[in-house]
Amino acid sequence: MTAPRSFWGIGIVLLFWNMMGVGAFIMQYSADLSQLAKTDPYTAGIFAAMPGWAWTAYAVAVGAGTLGAILLLLRKRAAVPLFLLSIVSVIVQFGYSFIHTDLLVVKGVTAAIFPAVILIVALFQWRYARNLTVRGLLH
Repeated sequence: MTAPRSFWGIGIVLLFWNMMGVGAFIMQYSADLSQLAKTDPYTAGIFAAMPGWAWTAYAVAVGAGTLGAILLLLRKRAAVPLFLLSIVSVIVQFGYSFIHTDLLVVKGVTAAIFPAVILIVALFQWRYARNLTVRGLLH
C-alpha cells in the first residue's frame, strides 16, 4: 500500500522534532554548570542534582523517539513500541522534575507548558504509528 503524501511530511517533522530533543539532551547533559550558574543558578542546581536515572530516562525518551521516527519513515511497525517507550520515559523524566524539585514553585506553572507539549507530541507519534500499523502502512 502506498503511503499518503502527508505521511512523509509528518514523518520528517517528527524526525526533526526528536533530533532537536537529542540536541537538547546533549546540550543540557554537557552544560558547563559553572557558566550556567552565572545566568541561571536555579537551573544549574537542578542539572547538578539530577540523578542518573532521570538523565537515563531523558536519554531513552529522545533516543527511542528518534529511532521510532526513523523506523516510521522506513515504514516499520517497530516504531510503535519505541514511541511508547519514549512516552514512558518522558513521564519518568518530567515526573522527577515536577515531583522531586520545587520547579513549579520557583518558575511557576508556565514551566509545565513545554513539558506538556513534549508529552502531547510523544502521544501523537505513538497513536499515529499505531493507526498506520492498523491500516497496513507499517510492516
